[in-house]
Amino acid sequence: MSVSNRTAGAVAAALLLPFAIGVGPAHADEPVKPGGTATPTPTATASASPQPPANMSSVGGALLGLPGTQVKLGAGAPVLPKELSARSWIVADAESGAVLASHNAHWRLAPASTLKMLFADTLLPKFTDPQRTHLVTAQDLSGIGEGSSLVGIKEKQSYTVRDLWLGVFLRSGNDAVHVLTQMNQGLDRTVAEMNAHAAELQALDTQVKTPDGYDAPGQVSSAYDLTLIARSGMQKPAFREYAATARAAFPGEAKPGKKRETFEIQNTNRLLTGDFGIAPYQGMAGVKNGNTTHAGATFTGVAERNGRVLLVTVMNPSSKEQHAVYKEAARLLDWGFAASGKVTPVGELVAPRNVVPVARPSGGTESGAAAAPERPQSVAPAVAAGAHGGSGGVGIALAIAGGVLVLLAGAVFLVNRRWPAAGRPRPRPAASDPAPAPGPGPEVAP
Repeated sequence: MSVSNRTAGAVAAALLLPFAIGVGPAHADEPVKPGGTATPTPTATASASPQPPANMSSVGGALLGLPGTQVKLGAGAPVLPKELSARSWIVADAESGAVLASHNAHWRLAPASTLKMLFADTLLPKFTDPQRTHLVTAQDLSGIGEGSSLVGIKEKQSYTVRDLWLGVFLRSGNDAVHVLTQMNQGLDRTVAEMNAHAAELQALDTQVKTPDGYDAPGQVSSAYDLTLIARSGMQKPAFREYAATARAAFPGEAKPGKKRETFEIQNTNRLLTGDFGIAPYQGMAGVKNGNTTHAGATFTGVAERNGRVLLVTVMNPSSKEQHAVYKEAARLLDWGFAASGKVTPVGELVAPRNVVPVARPSGGTESGAAAAPERPQSVAPAVAAGAHGGSGGVGIALAIAGGVLVLLAGAVFLVNRRWPAAGRPRPRPAASDPAPAPGPGPEVAP
């Protein structure tokens, strides 16, 4: 297996569609409820449709820096699905890092709430006590963008760190993000730490302006970067647990003399929970969805099937198909599981800068090629996500050793922690792009 570092080329400016051209109203992370009106994402005309830069970052491999679809089919490999309309997407093996196929992988686009994966991956290690309590102030909730998705946090109410992270992961709550940001000494510090962590992960397409993913001029990421970020996050037990939690009880408003009531929140990742015409995806266990005016619909997911774990990211489908981002992600996952072992990788998810690579054994093969990948020597701990509301679309939890260990079908992630090397040089940071400057767009509350 190889997760080597390759030289990064200069990143050209992303061509983003201005708000004035064919942009519809913002959509919520949550699908429209029965009786509501769904507004499909409009398909731009060919003349108005933005095109990817001719030369993008080559982090992870030269092919990933080229526009268009990149795939190397071997004998018996299925062809890619026809029903794909996303501006950018990627399918990768979560263990080896092999990129099985991609489309404009390094195109810098607005990420919407998928950026919350970077927020969580950056801040989770700083809040080690999930039962730590915080009394919310007016300042904690200031500056939340108009129309933001919210979990329902109230001023002068106390919440545990666990409550806040459940609000981030399940309801994509910008209010929960803002409270955690203030607990982390404010916006400037949090944004700086997120940008530094992105650089450490070699997610060099990513520029953070707002920790919640709310549209902001110059805030961009890429399908490649979001997949790198998700892979890093899924190596953290708390991140895995929150990402795989389908439902949870959230504190309501405390009233004097009465027991504090709770209300149920459900994960807005429809491939995890299933709802409103979307079936739960077999083996799905996270990670994050998003939707804003500028970003359109975005989604990064991770799923396990027959011992293989795949990551997929889909950004801004133009299809009028309802919930296209989920359906296109599911098609790509289906293809990836069917194609694993029958395709030659077109690139790889690189290692973080601070990781010392381990030499690859001579004669080893890339995951995704004809031979099956070698299993890593260290295995990430299992997740007991069912403890807070069930496993949703992940499958039936199996109790082992008298219930001491709970394995979610699809949540035992054998993510490689050793990051085997291939002896290639580490990429340099890509040149910064001119920042797109659209006006902000809301992420509508469910």
